[in-house]
Amino acid sequence: MTAFDHAERRIWSGKAEAYARTYARLCAHPAAALLDAAEAGPGSRVLDVGCGSGTVSAAAVARGATVYAADAEPGMAEATRLAVPGIAAAHIARLPELPYADDTFDAAVGNFVLNHVGRPREALAELRRVTRPGGRVAITIWRSPGASGQTLIPRAAQAAGLTRPDWLPALAPEDDFPRTPEGLAALLAAAGLLDAECSEVTWEHRCDPDTWWAGAEQGIGAIGQVLHSGGAEGLAAARQAYDGLSAEFRTPDGLLALPHAALPAAGTA
Repeated sequence: MTAFDHAERRIWSGKAEAYARTYARLCAHPAAALLDAAEAGPGSRVLDVGCGSGTVSAAAVARGATVYAADAEPGMAEATRLAVPGIAAAHIARLPELPYADDTFDAAVGNFVLNHVGRPREALAELRRVTRPGGRVAITIWRSPGASGQTLIPRAAQAAGLTRPDWLPALAPEDDFPRTPEGLAALLAAAGLLDAECSEVTWEHRCDPDTWWAGAEQGIGAIGQVLHSGGAEGLAAARQAYDGLSAEFRTPDGLLALPHAALPAAGTA
């Protein structure tokens, strides 16, 4: 594993329940489009990698697919197994080393999982390996630069003077790629996927202000590590900044309407 992969395992260890309570609903938004791109339907064998709390797996099972799920975090794999009674299996496994034979699946999907691997091209090549020739590989990532809703908590952290901790590495330059439709499509093609296509979807995620803050405060994602880099004092300062900045997103009912942008992409194995 790369240093980035090791950091990801540290970040997400034990976070399954916190994720399910906070950001799982946000990440569920592209699930239907992801499965459409993968051509997942009755009788198809589908692999859901980075299954999280099981949203995509449940949607694929509802379509009549035979679904296998995998996640590097044991708590996530267990959460999916419990949440999706019709699932074939939920395994603890990480990209780019999956415990499946070549050409096992009709489709492989990864909802925002590519953001969390140290070698994205190799991860995509692994998804292609386990997908039969002519099958589909479909993924989503967050667009960068992010939409204003995505950057709300990072802006609050910056206002509080918080910075990325030294132990938390960025992706190595040779493994990075532009988080744009063109950049992601090129990455799929470089991994050997044919007719790679990528688009952009935008939406407003409506959420209670405390719930939106809670995910990062509980240490989810890189931003959660940034928030805690300054101790209790830094966290309090960031919350104060957040309360002020979030006013621009507040709706009359007291919720936040947070613009987000993601990139769904797919190619043929």
